[in-house]
Amino acid sequence: MTPGIDRTRMARLVQDENVLLRDFVALLGQEQALLLDGDVDALMALAGQKTQLYRRLQFTADERTRLLAAARLKPDAEVMRRILEGNPAALAQWQDTLDLASEAHALNALNGRLITQRMQHNQQALAVLLAAAEQPAATYGPDGQSRPHVSGRHFGSA
Repeated sequence: MTPGIDRTRMARLVQDENVLLRDFVALLGQEQALLLDGDVDALMALAGQKTQLYRRLQFTADERTRLLAAARLKPDAEVMRRILEGNPAALAQWQDTLDLASEAHALNALNGRLITQRMQHNQQALAVLLAAAEQPAATYGPDGQSRPHVSGRHFGSA
């Protein structure tokens, strides 16, 4: 057992963190679907939600760390298991929280790779467009054949 810690408060923090992580994993799933669909506008809206949810998660994790530090305990999974061992529901929720954190990490990494791929694709498309813009524009003559457009004035014009 670990004396000097408010186990009820810790169990409540674990519950809060679990709910937030569950929401965060769902949001990452939505982000992945939008990335695959290429829905940039919806991604921008989702980015704000993701940031807000991440801040709430961070606050909850920081609060848990502060409680542990106040009791001079290390903020690690094994210490949390010892604290929650008398509360089977909270202990199960803690394990679920660890699993959700692992899932969120994997989803976020995958989404990052999808974003990188999309950015590379966009950069390649932009490079093609910029290269095409540097080529002289072709116009068509009365015979239907393309003729390069030469910029500037015609010889002898004012």
